[in-house]
Amino acid sequence: MQDTLFTVNGETETFGIIGNPVHHSLSPEMHNASFRALGMNCIYVPLPVTDAHKGVEGLKALGFKGVSVTIPHKQDVIPDIDNIDPVAEKIGAVNTLLIKGRGIKAEKTVYGYNTDWLGANRALEEKISLKGSRVLILGAGGSARAIGFGLLEAGAEVVISNRTINKGESLASRLCCRFCPLDELDQVKADILVNATSVGMVPEVDNTPVPGELLTKFSVVMDIVYAPLQTRLLREAEAAGCQIVDGLAMLLYQGAAQFELWTRKEAPLNVMQEVLYRRFK
Repeated sequence: MQDTLFTVNGETETFGIIGNPVHHSLSPEMHNASFRALGMNCIYVPLPVTDAHKGVEGLKALGFKGVSVTIPHKQDVIPDIDNIDPVAEKIGAVNTLLIKGRGIKAEKTVYGYNTDWLGANRALEEKISLKGSRVLILGAGGSARAIGFGLLEAGAEVVISNRTINKGESLASRLCCRFCPLDELDQVKADILVNATSVGMVPEVDNTPVPGELLTKFSVVMDIVYAPLQTRLLREAEAAGCQIVDGLAMLLYQGAAQFELWTRKEAPLNVMQEVLYRRFK
């Protein structure tokens, strides 16, 4: 059975991830382990792509069924999508493609989704109800935008804070929410803090986006950074009595949502989780 699962043949369905770079991605290991666990004749491969348009055309021509999209192509692929999910359209970024159409001459239809917000919401909902809660998001990049829109969809109130004020105000305006400068965080009342920046990531592991003395204000603290898995922010939040959510939780649940969009099967979360977390033991 195991030998069969590792065999690539004419019936193998192909999935992958496009971006530049992609060599560091944990998605191939996570999705391939899931296919094997369910006995599916599928394979997921990393594809370094420099031109998003040519990349999508190539995926269609090669018969790919589904693709993850990572930096820097989450916005660049949108013109090549035939049908975009309403939330992904609001976010203005896509991280998941579903490609339908069989046969060499068959017309291919590309569907675009964003599962980043689903991953963040699901990770947070394990700790706290999102509806009616107030969330302070640090950052104004693509991750902050996806997480912000997702939280609004769940009925949360969002506050944006960012080092670059004009960029933070721009995102706050897009989300129709309040902006708070970093030097005024002590005035913010919120249930949840989300670090959607790279502060604290390897190699600058001693950095933190929020002074430790402010963390007692929050019930839950989530950091999207997963290298290291236990950032300084999370260590200090846990010491302050907060419930914490590490960066792999969001990666896990957004990947599970992708898997279910592509296969219409329930994602084997225990397998995915084991694969991800054993990399950091």
